[in-house]
Amino acid sequence: MYAPALLSLALGLWGIRRGGTLWRDEAVTYDMARRSLPDLWSTLADADAVHGLYYLLMHLLFEVTRGLDPLLVLRLPSVLATAAATGTLALLGHRLAGPRAGLLAGSVFALLPQVQRYAQEGRSYAIVCALVVWATYLLVRAVASPDGRTWVAYAAVLVAAGLLHEFAVLALTAHAVAVPRAARRAWAGAAAVVLVTVAPLAVLSTRQSDQVSWIGRPGAGALVGFAGTAVLALACAAMGRKPTSRVLRGVRLAVLALGLLVLPALLLLLVSLVTPLYVDRYVLYGQSGTALLTGAALARLTRARRTRAAALTCAGAAVLALLPVTLQLRTPQSRVDDVGAIARAVAEAGAPGDGVLYQPARRRVWSLPDPGALRGLRDLALDRAPAASHTLYGTEVPAPVVRARMITASRIVAVSDPAGQPLDATPGEIVKRRVLATYFEKCGTRRVQGARVTVYARPGTC
Repeated sequence: MYAPALLSLALGLWGIRRGGTLWRDEAVTYDMARRSLPDLWSTLADADAVHGLYYLLMHLLFEVTRGLDPLLVLRLPSVLATAAATGTLALLGHRLAGPRAGLLAGSVFALLPQVQRYAQEGRSYAIVCALVVWATYLLVRAVASPDGRTWVAYAAVLVAAGLLHEFAVLALTAHAVAVPRAARRAWAGAAAVVLVTVAPLAVLSTRQSDQVSWIGRPGAGALVGFAGTAVLALACAAMGRKPTSRVLRGVRLAVLALGLLVLPALLLLLVSLVTPLYVDRYVLYGQSGTALLTGAALARLTRARRTRAAALTCAGAAVLALLPVTLQLRTPQSRVDDVGAIARAVAEAGAPGDGVLYQPARRRVWSLPDPGALRGLRDLALDRAPAASHTLYGTEVPAPVVRARMITASRIVAVSDPAGQPLDATPGEIVKRRVLATYFEKCGTRRVQGARVTVYARPGTC
């Protein structure tokens, strides 16, 4: 089962620096991990508590790896976690459906585009995925050979996953439908420990709900995509099943895998119809269900001579079809923005003494990795910097003060989202747009990955 893990490790290390670029979420990780522990603690009391444990771990990692390439330090934990998840998934497939299914399941998991993407990001999702897969393997072991210590280990690993990101506890829905009747009492006790331990974090994060205000309700595309994935998963489950399907004390691969793929995402989608919370990376571990089902189906098809050639041909075609995606994932254009490119564009557009505005204020994240790159420009709306204010993006002065500062400027570099994005309706953002439209004229706009950099000047001075 080492081969899939090595494949995942090789894919993770390949192009890990993505041309030396960061995107906005990684910029937040980088900034938070470099704050002092008191500053980090103070920030988490008001923002991003859901990622608090991950930021703490990354802070410690940066402390012990001083002098190393920060991009490598930032992303290497995700690479290693994905390789561990791949190897564990291969063991799980082996245990449930045999060595061929395990080998294929691990290989499929390593190749999935979504898995490859988050294997190279400085965020917690790959680590959470690895812990959920590990907990699932421990669940299967505990059911097969009842042992109190294994149940304790299962609960402990799932608690760690939940503390890294609270939506990891949604994996309990998949485990609930897979665990056999004889083991339900032991499982329920372990699940209760997980829920009680993670509950305080969930309560705290609900008080910070503004952090996820950018999430919209799932559109038709998300719903159709989810339904299509579920149908394909059912087809794979049917192909992977055989009359004497291997069962381990009542744990069936198809039930477990379908549960992992469908139930956490479905629950999050249903909740999002009322309170938008669904983002696919929050339930990345559902891809382990995809890999298990596909691996079992391929193992079944390649076992029979009449279908072996066709199955191998289809598998080879799928790998070739994924190659362009695999290559694209290792480019700066694969992410929603490029923090470094945006900062360089602002520095090139501005001159000493010019003002700079972030529209909206949370886009100040683009200057977090290297604030010195904008030296000489005045942040017209800034009150206190992110670290000093114990916030993610800093605090801004009241709208009347923003207006007064803008009117004193002769040139302003405005940094904003691409055209077509929703506009914030806060007083400060309304004032920024109104003053620019009333007292300035647009001199030109430069579009970079994920942003627009527009220079404004007094009428007739462009």
